[in-house]
Amino acid sequence: MAVSRKTISIILAFFAIYVIWGSTYLLNKIAVSELPPFMLASMRFIIAGVLIFIIAKILKVDIAISFKQLKNTIIAGFLFLTFGNGVVVWALKFVDSGFTALEISAQPLVVLILMRILQGKKISAMSYIGVALGFLGIFLLVSQKQLISKDGQILGMIMIFICMLSWAYASIFVGKADLPKNYFVNTGYQMLSGGIMLAIASLCFGETWTSPTTWSTPVLWAMLLLIIFGSIIAFTSFNYLLKEVSPEKVATSTYVNPVIALFLGWWVLDENLTTQSIIAAVILLTGVYFINSKRKFKPRTIGR
Repeated sequence: MAVSRKTISIILAFFAIYVIWGSTYLLNKIAVSELPPFMLASMRFIIAGVLIFIIAKILKVDIAISFKQLKNTIIAGFLFLTFGNGVVVWALKFVDSGFTALEISAQPLVVLILMRILQGKKISAMSYIGVALGFLGIFLLVSQKQLISKDGQILGMIMIFICMLSWAYASIFVGKADLPKNYFVNTGYQMLSGGIMLAIASLCFGETWTSPTTWSTPVLWAMLLLIIFGSIIAFTSFNYLLKEVSPEKVATSTYVNPVIALFLGWWVLDENLTTQSIIAAVILLTGVYFINSKRKFKPRTIGR
């Protein structure tokens, strides 16, 4: 039986948010070791947004959108990128990249709870078990003495959790909002608006901006990979999936992201991987599995 073009697109999009996003924690950790966090995130998204519009013009893609769509892309850009990503990059100054990815792996729990609160979505018995396991995993993760004793570690973990709330709400919002039908254009507007708001935040916090000519080679490579793969390819795939499948299904990227991030953080940056972190990861990801078990994969039509 032939596989449809749409199915192939969905599979490739899931690969992008699973694997590419798993590596962005390492890349951001490398870049933020030298660059101010909001400046780093701002430059990444503004450059990615501009490149998207240049490519769209070359391909003769119509980038015109309505005022309502512009407003919605700005809201999504703030929730996803300015706050949801920018503050996570800031937290990486204090929290290991693998640990950050592992904490964010609880996002499906947050999405499920918000869908229950905001949309009245019923929670199955399996999902209740998943939520319980998820919170147990988070508790084991954040209660480690060797972690919470570090300067800024607790504040970083709290801010990451707040970012999860922002990202989860944005996932639900984008699934229903009136946005540009072209996912590439949609991503471009979100990147540009989110990047501009991050630049304003950077100036407000008094960050010092530096020229790429002064950056080290690892930071230059990290920024290049973040822009092309982490921003343009993976985020476009993410926006595409939010319109084609349910938000909690998209959130399953958290199955793979922490595994890749933990491995890369340990292998490249020599980050500490404790036994308690491994146990917490198993419990937390088991909870995420329970939340998403027995759900049928039903692509959604745009505008439903």
